[in-house]
Amino acid sequence: MANLPKHILVIRLSAMGDVAMAVPVLRAFTQQYPDVKITVLTRAFFTPFFEKLPNVSVFSADVNGKHKGILGLYKLSEELRNLGIEAVADLHNVLRTNILKYFFVGKKVIQIDKGRAEKKALISGENFKQLKTTHQRYADVFEAIGFKLDISKPTFISKSSLNDKTQSLLGVYSGKLIGIAPFAAHDGKMYPLDAMKRVIEALSKDYKVVLFGGGQKEIDILNEFETTFENVLNVAGKLSLHEELDLISNLQVMLSMDSGNAHMAAMLGVKVVTIWGVTHPFAGFAPFNQHKDDALLSDRNQFPKIPTSVYGNKYPENYKEASRSISPESIIEKIKSLV
Repeated sequence: MANLPKHILVIRLSAMGDVAMAVPVLRAFTQQYPDVKITVLTRAFFTPFFEKLPNVSVFSADVNGKHKGILGLYKLSEELRNLGIEAVADLHNVLRTNILKYFFVGKKVIQIDKGRAEKKALISGENFKQLKTTHQRYADVFEAIGFKLDISKPTFISKSSLNDKTQSLLGVYSGKLIGIAPFAAHDGKMYPLDAMKRVIEALSKDYKVVLFGGGQKEIDILNEFETTFENVLNVAGKLSLHEELDLISNLQVMLSMDSGNAHMAAMLGVKVVTIWGVTHPFAGFAPFNQHKDDALLSDRNQFPKIPTSVYGNKYPENYKEASRSISPESIIEKIKSLV
């Protein structure tokens, strides 16, 4: 340990799910190496993800403002150098972080191996098998710096108490809370909304269903679900990220697409049921520490080209609703079995 760095800069600027996936890895790190300081370079919006991690602080990157472009990145590197950074764990490995790397001359900089060739082989159908998880790829970066990391026995913080605002939204309810986040960045990753409506209707008869999303279009759809059924609450646009995380920590189960909400719930130790459309857990993006049977997959006999892409942004037109091959009944049954 004598020659190992005492202060590591961890870089992961976006996207929400990828940033959330870093949290359980950093929690394991802080438990196994409590004397090492971590500074996370990310967007200010994601700060609440890291607030309950000891020895971890966040440095906000303003990539659209003062840290924009090569000159901005140089300024950013100068600000970071003043913190006494001794090594850099780049969990992002994109053009921006590759430029930043050159400003850390003399520091050990280790970048994530994203396994692009293996992922290409997976998508082409050449090699349909489970690839290394993103969580393990993150852990490998720390190992290359000199810190062997075991992420197989995670612990989680206890559920958060809810503030008055969130309590008031929830109303008086002593039953079980089920979270549902029906949206994803790409249509091919989403469960058809008419089928999701049936899931919400069935679950709301036994539990309080809390709906998550963002953006006006999504809020309008969720508001419609809220007004159609009893025991359904839409919190999209009503809570800060901090308040949303506190609420998620109180859920029995989160039902999510292959998207950021799945990773936010998983980082808090909540059970997650995921619906997979044109993507597949084999690419390594399944939420942390979840049972593989809780990932509900589209029928590959009907849709043999799945996964059509790593991020779900490319797919044949007739694959857009591949996840319709997962019945609402099977989703309802899965959630009830976990509650």
